[in-house]
Amino acid sequence: MTLRIDDPTTALVLQDEIRRNDEARYDHKLHAVLLATKDISCPRIASMLGDSQRTVRNWINAYLAHGLQGLVDEERTGRPRRLDDDQMDEIQAALRVRPEDVGLAPGVWDGKSLSAFIEKQFGVTLGARQCQRMFREFGFRLRKPRPTIARSDPQIQRAFKKKQDDT
Repeated sequence: MTLRIDDPTTALVLQDEIRRNDEARYDHKLHAVLLATKDISCPRIASMLGDSQRTVRNWINAYLAHGLQGLVDEERTGRPRRLDDDQMDEIQAALRVRPEDVGLAPGVWDGKSLSAFIEKQFGVTLGARQCQRMFREFGFRLRKPRPTIARSDPQIQRAFKKKQDDT
């Protein structure tokens, strides 16, 4: 009896997990090399594992040249920063004043306003999410404005707040 998983997205989910996890990626490479020791061709291994033939050949060549250490991924440096240290210092200084003091619309600093400031000041486009990460990196906390109740009477609100303060 043959067991089958007929869900076509399962293979994609599993391959994505292998690519995200360093240990799983190493094990995946080990499986490719193991299959090569069973006299299975690189194109067949690539087809079985869902990788390109060139990738499988590179893994096998790395194993032949360096042993198991050849299958270990090297440190990835990531994308270089788009802003230098002086620009980052200038951004931190700007965050210590109101947005209108640096030529933006009045309000509070948030991801969108910081993105607009960076675009205006340095000509670098960063997304709002990336700018929100900058707040955390700089040690700032995002403050959300208090929501206002739609169609509320400001006088009743003030009276209610006074009653709350009296108790």
